[in-house]
This record gives sequence, structure tokens and C-alpha cells, in this order.
Amino acid sequence: MRRRAREIAFKALFEHLVGGVPLEEAWRHAVELEPDPPDEETLAFARRLVEGYLARREEVDRVLEETIEGWSFEQMNQTDLTVLRLATFEALFEPTPFAPLIEVAVKIAKRYGGEDSGRFVNGVLSRLVRRIEAGELAAAPREG
Repeated sequence: MRRRAREIAFKALFEHLVGGVPLEEAWRHAVELEPDPPDEETLAFARRLVEGYLARREEVDRVLEETIEGWSFEQMNQTDLTVLRLATFEALFEPTPFAPLIEVAVKIAKRYGGEDSGRFVNGVLSRLVRRIEAGELAAAPREG
């Protein structure tokens, strides 16, 4: 359920931010592209990720800029950046354990990004987790 929700969130946010499509239209497209209709819990989690990122965009982007070394947002693959924005929001504000969060983010990056997207996303998120675990960044308590 959460993996599917993250992918729906990615598609909607990418179309909104990169494609300039109004959020509700991008949301509708992302849901309509699903081969089977997602259940309400999946849709609610996906929507929480998208709206949560948009509500805390400045903070999430600042943390990402501090975490990513050697790349500006303009230089980055926009697919990778969208995956990282959602995963960073989730790492900071949701109680999701880090391992499955990173695993799914890497899979989405590999599926929709370039040849090195999975490795890049894994590296950035691993560094983010180290910063959280070192107490450098505040984050929601983890589940389990």
C-alpha cells in the first residue's frame, strides 16, 4: 500500500512541479494512470505526502540543499529531485522506518530516472538519515 502511495505521490508532484500542471489535475492524472483503482488508505497516504511536502517545501528544500553535495537543484535530474523531496518530507515528518522508505525511493528513482538515479537517491537519503541519527536534524519518532 505505501509503495503504491509513494509512486502515486511522485507522479502527481512531478507533473505539478515540473510540468506546471495544477495540483488537482496532476493528482487526477496520477490516480487515473493506476491499472487498478487504489484504495482509500493508499490515496490518503499519497495525498498526505504531496500536501505535506508542499506545506513544508521551504524547510524540506533547505534540508535537501544542505544534504546534497556538489549539485544545485537546477543541475539535478528533476525526477531524482522529486523523489528526494517526497522521501525527505517523509523522513522528517512521518514515523516511517528509514530502511523501507529508502528502498522504495530508490526503486522509484530507478524506474523513472536515469541510469545513476538509484545510486544517487540512495546516497543522498543515506546521508540524510545519518544527519537525523546524529541529532543534526529533528525528525518524527520512528515506528517499530
